[in-house]
Amino acid sequence: MSALTALRVTRPLLRFPAARVSLNLFARGYASKSWPEHTVIDMPALSPTMTQGNIIKWHKAVGDQLEPGESIAEVETDKASMDFEFQEDGYLAKILLGDGTQEIPVGKPIAVYVEDKADVEAFESFTIEDAGAPAAAAAPAKEEPKEEPKEAATPAPSSEESKSEAKLSSSKQPRSAGSRIIASPLAKTIALEKGISLKEITGTGPNGRIVAKDVESYKPKSTAAPSAPVSTPAPSTATAAYQDIPLTNMRKVISKRLTESKQSAPNYIISSSISVSKLLKLRASLNASSNDRYKISVNDLLIKAIAVACKRVPEANAYYLEQEGVIRQFENVDVSVAVATPTGLITPIVFNADSKGLETISKTVKDLGKRAKENKLKPEEFQGGTITISNLGMNPSVSFFTSILNPPQSAIIAIGTTEKKAVPDKGSPHGFVFDDVIQITGTFDHRTVDGAKGGEWVRALKQIVENPLELLL
Repeated sequence: MSALTALRVTRPLLRFPAARVSLNLFARGYASKSWPEHTVIDMPALSPTMTQGNIIKWHKAVGDQLEPGESIAEVETDKASMDFEFQEDGYLAKILLGDGTQEIPVGKPIAVYVEDKADVEAFESFTIEDAGAPAAAAAPAKEEPKEEPKEAATPAPSSEESKSEAKLSSSKQPRSAGSRIIASPLAKTIALEKGISLKEITGTGPNGRIVAKDVESYKPKSTAAPSAPVSTPAPSTATAAYQDIPLTNMRKVISKRLTESKQSAPNYIISSSISVSKLLKLRASLNASSNDRYKISVNDLLIKAIAVACKRVPEANAYYLEQEGVIRQFENVDVSVAVATPTGLITPIVFNADSKGLETISKTVKDLGKRAKENKLKPEEFQGGTITISNLGMNPSVSFFTSILNPPQSAIIAIGTTEKKAVPDKGSPHGFVFDDVIQITGTFDHRTVDGAKGGEWVRALKQIVENPLELLL
């Protein structure tokens, strides 16, 4: 087996010597027909939490040569869309699951490759069953019908009638609570559009699988008939127009994690107006002397300031790990930077921001942001982090907002836009001057950061930002 160079994920490849039919942990038998020597390519786990994925697009066609390091397909994981880079030499002999196939379990066969190009044609009729894929779902165990006491006057049914009735009753049994619902993607889509629960539908496909015609022909069970005729309401003069957007794996993960965060973490917020006049002057001075080697942004400076504040008040740079029974306080500061992408929010990480210089932080943030929007990040580049920054300062309409904790982190810092505010100044002819101010709001997990410590952390950040030379200390 080989490791994916870019993603560092072991890809399960199952190599079949010709005509082998024995089964073991790493080999699958195939049908009675024997095939030339080949290797089955399974759906890989491209992230540690991935259990299933979607094939967005194959980059290779049947017969194409495969070389190590080449992307053979684009796969949507539970986090992002990633290239599936192959690490073997050979030829793609068969694509078992085509473009757009969704909810493919990790380890399920998706393609076949061979080392000899002359063997490609032999796999034209190769199927998932030939690859030894497990059945879509195990057939539900049929319960033995309980023998009812027979009345003397009732004749016993014939053997054939009994088998027929037993088969019919078994196929029509209601689905037990908690049992898995097997349905085709088209059936799920139609059911969603019609607002029909798949639990109420009896599938006619293999192993009770619900197919499209089952949903289309489904009629809701009528409730108790009203004693008097019910008047039909007049049809609405206007019909609401809408579009149903299918949930991506990434959107499902965002929904799950943030819902868990709001339900499990007792968070509180602390907000402060912070002057950035000196910070902006420092930025302008640095960029003026950069000779195009770098271009520092306000966000770069704030990432560094957050890292320094975490060194002064380390309680905010921690995880709450209930299962381990510990609060894990980190010595290094890895700042997760919230980046909006076309498919959803992702948080690439600036590792060891406390020990990096501003030039390095700036280049790292630009590289991570670019690759995040192209879905080119590796899992280890966006999973982890010890504290998060979410900056909406580029939107002049957003002066203040709060963010949701990124578990198991204990703090996330929300940055608003820069505003001009009048502040008293006795030396000014008018008695005031205009200062550049931003609103910074920290959301803290009370399980790890008490309110007083949260306030101490915000005070440390305010001191650093308003006296940016402290970034050098």
